Amino acid sequence: MSELTELLEQHIARGTAPGIIVADGSAGGHLDITTAGDLSDDAIVRIQSMTKAVTAVATLRLVQNGHLELDEPVERWLPELGNRRVLRTPTSPLTETVPAAGPITVRHLLTNTSGYGMVAVPSPLKDAMIANRTEASQDAVELGAQDWLNALADLPLAFQPGTGWRYHQSFGILGILLSRVTGGPLGDHLAADIFAPLGMVDTSHVVPPEKADRLPAAYRRDDQGALVEIEPRAGGFYLAPAPFDVSHAELVSTARDYAAFARMLAAGGVLDGEQFVDPALLGLMRSDQIDDALKTPDSFFPGFWDGLGWGFGVSVVTAGEYVGRFGWSGGLGTDFFIDPDCGFRIVLMQMEMGPAVMGLFDDLQQLPVRPLS
Repeated sequence: MSELTELLEQHIARGTAPGIIVADGSAGGHLDITTAGDLSDDAIVRIQSMTKAVTAVATLRLVQNGHLELDEPVERWLPELGNRRVLRTPTSPLTETVPAAGPITVRHLLTNTSGYGMVAVPSPLKDAMIANRTEASQDAVELGAQDWLNALADLPLAFQPGTGWRYHQSFGILGILLSRVTGGPLGDHLAADIFAPLGMVDTSHVVPPEKADRLPAAYRRDDQGALVEIEPRAGGFYLAPAPFDVSHAELVSTARDYAAFARMLAAGGVLDGEQFVDPALLGLMRSDQIDDALKTPDSFFPGFWDGLGWGFGVSVVTAGEYVGRFGWSGGLGTDFFIDPDCGFRIVLMQMEMGPAVMGLFDDLQQLPVRPLS
């Protein structure tokens, strides 16, 4: 039994998740998939925030092809976000606002510095986001893209664009922006521009009925530690057809599909000998873009910024043994990272994020990717 297999079996025995998939790969094409518990290696899982890296690459391809600019105001495509108001302080009453000093740009969305995002402390803005169903959670989105954008646009920004960092909602906005630029649902553009070239045959916003048997249930633990199903096997929100426009929502994928995406990134943005992502843009994506002054304790969970930065859709290790490693996680127990030596690891579960899942991620971050040819 390999060290990796033994580690996964230990976590299955502890109840970390009913099933775990780990894919180790390299830019050169090698891929090893290890499974434990009740997940098969072709399971189509809800990758949630691992979608952000895909959205970032789709954005950068539009930039390199001249359809967008990083510092272009998004209100050209999203007039709903023109003439923003900004809270006097992030915890001020919603009526205490000032005009935005400048527009939200594409770069602000990629870096989570738009002024929209998760609110970590109690405040009127947090209450308002919960009330109008724009607050982030592990549950599927409740509003279609246009209704969600309208609801978000009704709220003030937490800070002037570019002067703070808050997680998540910027990427929902970015998905809608890409749909406006390309003239159709984001899923159609991703299928043609990203998934088809990379051979990502099972990646989409929804699972077609003929593949439903490969969609596992998703779970969380209740306060007593009991397993609670939050999305059913072969059904639920992610079973096609989508209930509304999901350009702002998150993807499903498989270990092999996401490995194809990670392999392209690990290879420096090269696919089949051609430059798929411009090297300079990929360099921005995988390097820290956040000034230290913006890495405040209230911007996310405690300790998040310790030795860590944020690029475009991914976190970046900035200190310690794994400097240069980049990747990101999803709220239902998914994670990936790519190392400077071009090796990568993908972890897929369907268990809501919590201490046990984070513990497995930590263990797998420390366990070296096996030597790959």
